[in-house]
Amino acid sequence: MHIVDRRLNPGGKSLGNRQRFLRRAQSLVRRAVRDQSRDRSIKDMGEGGEVSIPIDGVREPSLRRSGQGGLREHVLPGNKHFTEGDTIPRPQGGGGGGGSEGSEDGGGEDDFRFVLSQDEFLDLFLEDLELPDLAKTRVEDLENPAWRRAGYSTSGSPANLSLTRTMRNSLSRRIALNRPRTEEMQELEEEIARLEAKGDEPERVKVLQLRLEDLQRRRKLIPFIDPLDLRYRQFAPYPKPVAQAVMICLMDVSGSMTEHMKDLAKRFYALLYIFLKRRYRHVELVFIRHTHTAEEVDEQTFFHSTETGGTVVSTALVEMLRVLNERYRPEDWNIYAAQASDGDNAPNDNERTVSLLQDQILPLTQYFAYLEVKPEDEPLSLGLTSRASDLWRAYEAMDDAGPRFAMRQVRHRRDIFPVFRELFRRRGQGAGAERVGAP
Repeated sequence: MHIVDRRLNPGGKSLGNRQRFLRRAQSLVRRAVRDQSRDRSIKDMGEGGEVSIPIDGVREPSLRRSGQGGLREHVLPGNKHFTEGDTIPRPQGGGGGGGSEGSEDGGGEDDFRFVLSQDEFLDLFLEDLELPDLAKTRVEDLENPAWRRAGYSTSGSPANLSLTRTMRNSLSRRIALNRPRTEEMQELEEEIARLEAKGDEPERVKVLQLRLEDLQRRRKLIPFIDPLDLRYRQFAPYPKPVAQAVMICLMDVSGSMTEHMKDLAKRFYALLYIFLKRRYRHVELVFIRHTHTAEEVDEQTFFHSTETGGTVVSTALVEMLRVLNERYRPEDWNIYAAQASDGDNAPNDNERTVSLLQDQILPLTQYFAYLEVKPEDEPLSLGLTSRASDLWRAYEAMDDAGPRFAMRQVRHRRDIFPVFRELFRRRGQGAGAERVGAP
């Protein structure tokens, strides 16, 4: 049997060679993808594109003769200075022909450039990220339920034919009905031919011929495969337990949030949105914006609507609790939350915010990530660290927040991707999700 794969390769190129190249240069390609993602716009974050890697990283190893040591024979025609058997002194400096000197600025060969598809780019971009502690399960009635084996049937599609079970039934039936064997009929034919060649015992030959005819008749009446032998694998639908999760996105859009800060927050949520939609099928997103009041909004309003006002962070947490009570029971859902803010808050609201987060929200959530966006040109204090905001100090003072709570700060667009990876990297790859101070 020969199996021919006639699937078309993308762009007329060899898919096998392309995948081997990506595996061989995986670390370099992954680094190039992560570096490039820092400067991409939100709308281009999930697209493929051209990446470049150092050409030294894609060279294949090869064997060649060493330039030093060993014995060699050369043919030097037309010389006037040496005859056969003379010893040629080695050139100073290791030998070898001269070449052009390197450029003064250290420039070398060009980088190797190639294009990644959208799927390849996102696979490398998100390959080691995950939602922490995704554990709760619930049996749902799915539109496309899972299928599992449900025994055998006597009718079905040819693609579901069970060859092993069919042949077992056929063998059992042939043994039970005593179907003539091929070897038995061959022995009779050989015996008849031997007796006919001798020309004696005509009565015995006649008896054997009658016996052979009877075996042939019975062999036709008892087929090798009968429709009664056929068995088809049967599959039945069943509701599959799935892990459900909801991500609550909280963003401060008050007057203290500059356009630079809002851009940082939107980039963080854009990464989060792409990550969840790409990696998980049963994850819902809830978008909540707040100033001195909070409201649940749709995706378009969350990312593009302009709004201003004072800052009361506790209103966003109260709105989050309302949404959870109405639609997402902690018994059925894995609950995650990501909050982005500049750290400003009404002085009399910090205590209530901490109380809501520590006493009501963290016990319900699997993971809560707080991202504080800072001005790009924020002056540093005498200790060369940024001034901690009121909200940052309030969150740091929480007792027993544990690994469910993580805090990070960003100032530049280039910091969004590293911080995002720290917050959602797969456990076991370095430190887990911990509370940390300002970078």
